[in-house]
Amino acid sequence: MRPLELDRHRPVAAGPALRGFTKLWGPAWALLLSLCLAFGFSLALAHGEEIDAAKQAVREWQEGKYTVDPSQAFGKPTEETVRLLERYIAFPPPPEGIEVNLEAPLEEEGTRGTVVSFPASVGERTGEVRVLVQSGKPVRISWVPAGGQLPPWIGSPLAWGLFAFVSLGWLLALRGDNVLGRWWREGWALVRQHWRMYLTLNAVLYGLFALGALAAYASPEMAGLVQRVVGGALEQIGIGEGESRGGVLEFALLIFYWNFTRGLVLTTALPGLLLGVPALLINAFRYFLFGFALSPALFPAVAFLAHVPTLLIELQAYILGTFGGMVLASKVLKGEGFRAGLRAVGLTLYLGAFFLLLGAWYEAFEILVLLGR
Repeated sequence: MRPLELDRHRPVAAGPALRGFTKLWGPAWALLLSLCLAFGFSLALAHGEEIDAAKQAVREWQEGKYTVDPSQAFGKPTEETVRLLERYIAFPPPPEGIEVNLEAPLEEEGTRGTVVSFPASVGERTGEVRVLVQSGKPVRISWVPAGGQLPPWIGSPLAWGLFAFVSLGWLLALRGDNVLGRWWREGWALVRQHWRMYLTLNAVLYGLFALGALAAYASPEMAGLVQRVVGGALEQIGIGEGESRGGVLEFALLIFYWNFTRGLVLTTALPGLLLGVPALLINAFRYFLFGFALSPALFPAVAFLAHVPTLLIELQAYILGTFGGMVLASKVLKGEGFRAGLRAVGLTLYLGAFFLLLGAWYEAFEILVLLGR
């Protein structure tokens, strides 16, 4: 090989510009790397501190250090009453005989803070103890039985897919000449036949909701307390934050199951069989309480407006259920017989179930997608 060819393979010395670039960015990269490592270390340390705080809180909770007597709230000024009841709700007494495994924490970031969960059991029933930690301090501890009060099949992907299939099929069947379509048309014919009663119930029950919402402006602290009570109850049921692992499909099924079985059947249709009045009284209280706990006084405007369709649709379902009981009472009093009124209850139950179906799909989409919770 000739000398000229050898020269082409010699390493070329870096020019002044390249050497300057290296001198400038070398320390910068080192500094950036150091900052990243420091941030990662501080983040890990913060998470470790939250777990330690949660462990200590559970120990003290089991020892009774967080327990307060709610009877102490009676006769106190409003602010102190709310403070005592808030603490009782946030730290309810631990179940007798509860055993908690503090060595297996599970940490999850939520919209309200960090939730640290520990496997636990009460006798033969398993579950977990959850600690909500905000800024390194425990603000809520709860015992959540496995599955809450929901059947285990709700967590099955097969059930989610079947629910979506049934929902679509039901929607398409309403316009056809089939049983579902005929029941739908017969139900609305019943509404048209008794339209004065139907409109009166709408005015009364939606009016009670509005009244409750307005009352929350006069006492936002108490309304917030009621809201937290409702939230704690939903968590015990199994409808709390982070409960849905299957996204919109599972959450919609979960909402529909609970609203249909507990809201429409057990606390509206069945009491409605007692000539309608018990269903009316239950829902009158329900609507005022919902208005009080879901008032725009307690929510950002965007969140409340996003939830308005849910309120209108799902509350309409209970109005239809109540309407069926009142039609039953009307038919019995007119001498048409209990059997004729019973069919009215069945038809309005069917109409209400469809409204709950629509409401469940929208509410699941609203909470998980629109509000990103």
